[in-house]
Amino acid sequence: MTSSPGILHGLRVLELGQVLAGPFAGAIFADLGAEVVKVERVDGGDDARRMGPPSARGDAMPFHVFNRGKQSVALDLKSEAGRAAFEQLAAQADIFIHNLRPGVATDLGIDGPALTARHPRLIYCEISAFGHLGPMAMNPGYEPLLQAFSGMCALNGGPGDPPVRSAASVCDQGTGMWVVIGALSLLQRRHATGRGGIVQASLLETAMLWNGQKTDQWINEGREPERHRSGHPGFVPYEAFDTADAPLLICCGNDRLFAKLAAVLGRADWPADERFATNRARLQHKAELMAQLQPLLKQHPRAHWTAALEAAGVPHAPLHTLAEAVAHPQVQALGIVQPVPGDELQLTALPLSIDGVRPAPRGPSPTLGQHNAGHGVAPPTRADGPSPH
Repeated sequence: MTSSPGILHGLRVLELGQVLAGPFAGAIFADLGAEVVKVERVDGGDDARRMGPPSARGDAMPFHVFNRGKQSVALDLKSEAGRAAFEQLAAQADIFIHNLRPGVATDLGIDGPALTARHPRLIYCEISAFGHLGPMAMNPGYEPLLQAFSGMCALNGGPGDPPVRSAASVCDQGTGMWVVIGALSLLQRRHATGRGGIVQASLLETAMLWNGQKTDQWINEGREPERHRSGHPGFVPYEAFDTADAPLLICCGNDRLFAKLAAVLGRADWPADERFATNRARLQHKAELMAQLQPLLKQHPRAHWTAALEAAGVPHAPLHTLAEAVAHPQVQALGIVQPVPGDELQLTALPLSIDGVRPAPRGPSPTLGQHNAGHGVAPPTRADGPSPH
């Protein structure tokens, strides 16, 4: 573990999470310096340990990504001894996070009202798939199901394409972020009142917020969102284009930038053309503009246009592969990929710096039950733990 204390040093977080949303929230707290104790099933622990081929210490890479810097305590929550040990951990915690399948926390007697009644200072964070209210509140779910259900998949891709899932787990990880924000908000309130509270978040609510710009357009204006692949419904040109050798994304977010692009392309006449003079005009005459613009960009390789656009101040970016992005000097300069202290792995750190310093992973992911003894918990003899979300 890293020796320097983090900004949340002294904060104790108890996590009963599986796979992603709950563990990601715990990982944020751990990177920021909180002590995070992860409670796992005795029989195999977090399913993320087997979520792919074995990596360091035999666990799959997703487990390392979302559980670095934590402690692991293996408990059988269906046994009296396991419940007693959990209660002791809860009494010491400031924040509790879980993404148990709906109904399981109530069955175990650790639902929000019950646990906060026993521990009034506890900040209780509950993550579900479809939300804590409504006809589907008891349904379990996973990332692709919520992307599909929320309409997110139907927004990706282009006209005529089948619905497309976002590659990143934006619902799971987004929900973990909202939980951290909610927990820190209640922590601030607790400074004044001395009492904790309950935070409830879900993958569906997160997905609906990410869809919000399109949703609000539909609700308020009755306009179905169009699908643009790399493009934008409100700006032209604002998408990826083929050059002589590789694709390049160009973004003209206002008429001034479009005039600069026109100059780079040798088409100083465009800004004076009433079809292209303003963004709203370009939206109406997009096909005509594209018919002229695309052939020009294919005349030279991407490096030529990158240099010219850079000099002119026109926002642009190459469409990198992941390997190209990681190796780029800008990404390297940011230092967002960090070595894990005491481990062979390098992992992506948090995307923020505090007083000029990026919070780094504070240690490796734990082996199952590695910290039982440190918390005075005897190794349990059976395991029938609950299955989250």
